[in-house]
Amino acid sequence: MTKRPSRMRPSRMRPSPISATVDFDADGVQHGFLKLPISVDDSAWGAVMIPVTVVKNGQGPTALLTGGNHGDEYEGITSLLKLSSSLSAGEVSGRVIIVPCMNTPAVMAGKRTSGLDGGNLNRSFPGDPDGSVTERIADYFTRVMVPMCDVVLDLHSGGRTLDIIPFGASHVLEDAEQQRSALEGAKAFGAPYAMMMFELDAAALFDTAVESQGKIFVATELGGGGTSTPESMAITERGIRNFLIHYGLLAGEVEMPAEPQVYLDMPDASCYVQSEHSGVLELCFALGERVEKGEVVARVYDMTRSGSAPVEYRASRSGVLAARRHPALVNMGDTIAVIADVVDSLG
Repeated sequence: MTKRPSRMRPSRMRPSPISATVDFDADGVQHGFLKLPISVDDSAWGAVMIPVTVVKNGQGPTALLTGGNHGDEYEGITSLLKLSSSLSAGEVSGRVIIVPCMNTPAVMAGKRTSGLDGGNLNRSFPGDPDGSVTERIADYFTRVMVPMCDVVLDLHSGGRTLDIIPFGASHVLEDAEQQRSALEGAKAFGAPYAMMMFELDAAALFDTAVESQGKIFVATELGGGGTSTPESMAITERGIRNFLIHYGLLAGEVEMPAEPQVYLDMPDASCYVQSEHSGVLELCFALGERVEKGEVVARVYDMTRSGSAPVEYRASRSGVLAARRHPALVNMGDTIAVIADVVDSLG
């Protein structure tokens, strides 16, 4: 598998325009904001207010927990909002920084992308302090937040357009020890699945901004459809605590799922089935079902006329249906299915 790329940045950049209303070095529990000045039609001297909670207790590692990187992925947003109101300093050894709504403009719009500039935060790293609102947020996390952290948990799900089986994920990295530690964290998250994940274009991801600084990064996918369920919330909340326990910030034992965890590998882009047609989508397998190479995974029907045979999409590999498009309407270029290999071990 191809190693994760890194992105070069100019060596001289102005300080971030974002300021924090919390003291990241103070012990105790603080709730505040990351404030980004903006000037828009309905607020000439306004600010984007990104909620942040810092829970610190003496010396120890620092964990950054992020949700709302995409604004329509609710498991992470909801779980971190709950944690921010319940986690006490006495429980923590070190420092936990909680950002439930990382891309606040997207969260407030209920969209994957920003309601201010249309920016996709998770395709905007390492960011730019002189760029768009989204690029300025990315820059702040790259240059301010990530350097103060040891481990990062970025909580994703499928949003409005995808359904995804629940898994913790890491990536193939140049540094073998960094890869090993991240993979162990992905397993310890305790979702039903753990995955070595292949990204279609990793260069501008938050993942890469963290990993290129030598920090431990664990990602998740935890459901989708633009909502959350009791089951997906339970997996997410348990996983966050497992993550903090695994990396030494909380006391206790990691709680694994009742059934043995399934290991998945995405070795290359052939895992992704993308539509070359527009129409109405029929999926032939349910999430988590076994798919054999050559089987029909999906059909796309032309809605402009009746009597036409659908276009069939077949699996180019055997494995598990790990993700599927959620809306039945599909356009050219949409990912309609993702098939991951089932493996005996990861790493």
